[in-house]
Amino acid sequence: MPENEELRRAGANQYDLGSFNEAVIIETIRLAGTISRTEIARRTGLTQQSVSRILRILLQQGLLVEEAQERAERLGKPRTPVRMRPNAAHAVGIHIDPELLTVAVVDLDGTIVRRETVDLADDLSADKLVDLTAATVTAALSISQVGLDSMLGVGVAVPGPINADGTLLALPLQPAWRGLKIRQLLQEKLNHPVLVEKDGTAAALGEWWIGRSARARDFAYLYLGTGVGSGLILNGSIYRGGTANAGEFGQIAALRMGEWDTDDGPRMLPECNPTASLPVIAAEYGYVETDPSATDEAKRYKAVCKAAADGDEAAVKAVTQVARVIGQGAVGLVDLLDIDLVVLGGPAFGKEISEIFLTEIGRAVNAHPVARETRPVAVEESMLQTDAAAVGAASTIFHDAFTPRVSGSSQARRLPK
Repeated sequence: MPENEELRRAGANQYDLGSFNEAVIIETIRLAGTISRTEIARRTGLTQQSVSRILRILLQQGLLVEEAQERAERLGKPRTPVRMRPNAAHAVGIHIDPELLTVAVVDLDGTIVRRETVDLADDLSADKLVDLTAATVTAALSISQVGLDSMLGVGVAVPGPINADGTLLALPLQPAWRGLKIRQLLQEKLNHPVLVEKDGTAAALGEWWIGRSARARDFAYLYLGTGVGSGLILNGSIYRGGTANAGEFGQIAALRMGEWDTDDGPRMLPECNPTASLPVIAAEYGYVETDPSATDEAKRYKAVCKAAADGDEAAVKAVTQVARVIGQGAVGLVDLLDIDLVVLGGPAFGKEISEIFLTEIGRAVNAHPVARETRPVAVEESMLQTDAAAVGAASTIFHDAFTPRVSGSSQARRLPK
């Protein structure tokens, strides 16, 4: 059994759920936001007595809180709805990008209590990365004044691929970090449980957790960051695959576009790394950079996005080209998974390009899939915006602590005590 999997099955946290029914009730409350005992019983199929007994325990633990009483319409009896108490539990979400470290302390509602960012040097060694990350987490927790009794764990989002034990593999742009056992090393330094996910997977989990009922169905999350990745919510939970590397979107886009390299393998398309390729594509259309401060890749990318929003013809053509290629990859996901929702987000998905991306990808997934006549596909902007990976990484902790799952499932993961 992979090390990460073993850790996740070892137990939970101070809110160690005593039964599957407790987890089902928590999930029902999470999806609803605020809900009455009667409605919980109706949605779960549990008896009123069982619901009342379990709620009494969860209220005593401080995980839930009661709202003001409401008057029931038919019987005239007062009822007291319940909801999750946001500050009952916290998690730290870490997003490690080759250029930027983001650390967020997050509560159960997905609200960022404290956020820290650190620019990463191109030559930063693996050891220094771990030390810097641990120090940044410690500082964020100290400033946020989150109590240790409410801290559930630390989630880490990284570009893939990764090993199932939380080891980094061929991380883009930072070969020096290859083989870094980041989960193990951070757990030793922080003395908190640590989980590692691909950034697209973490973002999808965050969208599912924070989105409540609005995201309570299958969907694919297209994550624009260091390249384009995807996270998959299927059958009510995250789909990680056998090695935690599901969602390698670039391969799907290349196959869909019929692009092959000299070894007859899928050729990675420039459009699937938009932060690097967009300025180049724009220049080919005649775009001329006029901002003297746009000296690095990130700034050049943002400059082209802004130019597109301002109506620059060459920039608009470049953004449209990138969106169309990503849209073809999305068609592959829709056909393969039979889903009717695609969510777009990530640090490279800014408001300047959102309209073009939503339009072009929406057109593709509704024009080309084989079963297009049976299901219109919605393409929507992420609720998490640029901090999707960090908030998503924290949400992996909440998901593992509170979400009901069948014992022995290949997707089951539990935090250690």
